[in-house]
Amino acid sequence: SPVAGAMSTPHPSFQSALLAGALAGTTVDLSLFPLDTLKTRLQSSAGFFPSGGFSGIYRGIGSAVVGSAPGAAFFFCTYEATKSLLLRAPSSSSSPLVPEPVAHMIAGSVGEVAACSVRVPTEVVKQRAQAGLHGGSSRGALAAILAQRSSRGGAAHVWRELYRGWGITVFREVPFTMIQFPLWEAMKAWGRRRRGHDTATDVPALESALYGSIAGAVAAGLTTPLDVLKTRVMLSEKRVSVGAVFSDIARNEGVKPFFAGLAPRVTWISIGGAIFLGSYQFVVNTLSGLS
Repeated sequence: SPVAGAMSTPHPSFQSALLAGALAGTTVDLSLFPLDTLKTRLQSSAGFFPSGGFSGIYRGIGSAVVGSAPGAAFFFCTYEATKSLLLRAPSSSSSPLVPEPVAHMIAGSVGEVAACSVRVPTEVVKQRAQAGLHGGSSRGALAAILAQRSSRGGAAHVWRELYRGWGITVFREVPFTMIQFPLWEAMKAWGRRRRGHDTATDVPALESALYGSIAGAVAAGLTTPLDVLKTRVMLSEKRVSVGAVFSDIARNEGVKPFFAGLAPRVTWISIGGAIFLGSYQFVVNTLSGLS
């Protein structure tokens, strides 16, 4: 029955989610970093070639290395724990607290907020390096931010600068995850039924990778305007509101810039979804003795 299927959906252990998430995050960020750089430069208000064009496409990779593992680990530990909690039936009922797709949306949203606590500072440093600011290096970009402690407003200002774009990043990531993860989970459930597997047995890593690629491409295309706003906020010389950036683009540049970087973003995240969710599934299955 649908209820029984939801109740027996596989839930990796905390340790499995922690290790699998860390390895998946590092793998996808390192392998697809050049595409991410090109996407950032296409979205920069300075323009593609003034921001570096096709040169130095590994600028900022240091901050990506630092943030990838803990950010993805935070996400999957929170996601799996929240999903497990929401799909557990109360003692007084045989049904879970919420329908399965809703549980995946909520769990993904909570996981993204947790991950952004690590991801946003490293993203700020990475994107400034990618755009050629502060010498085009993660160290230079971070040093420039830290130097503002004495010149502008102390540690509180540095903190705000490191978390510049927090709101728009969460605003981008939550809708993205609310599209990607229910799609991925639904396709995995379909795959288990198609194979005639018991719902407690998860799909192979390659199958999970295919579903992750499809789900990622759909979510990436639909959330590109939010990604453009996030990039513009993070690259701005001064702190600006998302509303001000949106109004400036709409008034002075029209609709087209909201879809800048669409092709590399969809390509990057489609491939990234395959690597990220495929490698995550591989590690989870291996640790669970399913591979």
